[in-house]
Amino acid sequence: MAEQLARHAELELTPDLREGLARISVSTVRRHLKRLRQAPRRLPRKGPQEANHARRDVPMRRIPWDEAQPGHFEADLVHHSGAAGCGEYVHTVQLLDVATGWSERRAVLGRSTLVMEDAFKAIEQCLPFPILELHPDNGSEFFNHHLKHYFQERAAAVQLSRSRPYCKNDNRHAEQKNSSLVRAYLGDARLDTVEQTRLLNQLYDQMWLYYNFFQPVLHLTGKSAQPPLGGPSAGGQATHLRRRYDVAQTPFQRLCATGILAEPQRCTLQTLRDQTNPRQLRREIYARLDHLLALPCASRGVTQDVRETLAIPITLPKGEDVSVTLSFDRTIPVR
Repeated sequence: MAEQLARHAELELTPDLREGLARISVSTVRRHLKRLRQAPRRLPRKGPQEANHARRDVPMRRIPWDEAQPGHFEADLVHHSGAAGCGEYVHTVQLLDVATGWSERRAVLGRSTLVMEDAFKAIEQCLPFPILELHPDNGSEFFNHHLKHYFQERAAAVQLSRSRPYCKNDNRHAEQKNSSLVRAYLGDARLDTVEQTRLLNQLYDQMWLYYNFFQPVLHLTGKSAQPPLGGPSAGGQATHLRRRYDVAQTPFQRLCATGILAEPQRCTLQTLRDQTNPRQLRREIYARLDHLLALPCASRGVTQDVRETLAIPITLPKGEDVSVTLSFDRTIPVR
């Protein structure tokens, strides 16, 4: 990040500073930043739900923490209902690749099959590598007959799996990013209009570039049980688990290291990264966020048309190609 900022004249990178940044530890960074953490408010738990027959044939498992092949995605849905969960409101569909840390987000208005299918199509066609496995929790917005049919008919290579009931740690990577990449920006604000949905998707396009190309992530490389300090007789202290992590790299760097990208595709993404000023991009993210949070919510009696939020039109001329352009020239061909 320091080298990228220096390239855009945002930072003067001296040899001493470069050397210090290479040696600084995570604990030292935390002491300097003194980050304040605030747990998000949770929605009230509802009563028992009716059995979901659509998920019965989907195996329960957890993607291994040491998965090395890109394409195994944890998926989750974040609610933006505010203090009350009544009426239709915006949700964030988030996918996170376990092997590389590559993340994708898409805002949808409501949870209908129409908007959920549109979100998955938009994400898939913007991804630089294919989805091999989709692993959400047990929510009915993911497991219904329409979406199961969509995945099974569209691409037989996509494997569906799900978390065990009441085991959030089975979807641990997505849960963590729900906090750091969604709630940290939007908090518990209510979003429920077409304009808010569109603007949030523009914000997510900017965050796609910032977090996949400029924000490094750590990956677990091993863990071992450590005896209590002072030996077995140290006052009955419990054995603690020691975790070891690799060198911090951005999701794009990890993706390039796998060799899954074709050379022209890698060069295109590399050029996009080199031409982007991360500090200016961060300013634009917060400016768009301020604009989003200043928009009014829906008025009573005013109908919101979810079709106006779709990235891919639901009616296309048969056999013809139509281009759908997202931010950052993420143009995707749709048939």
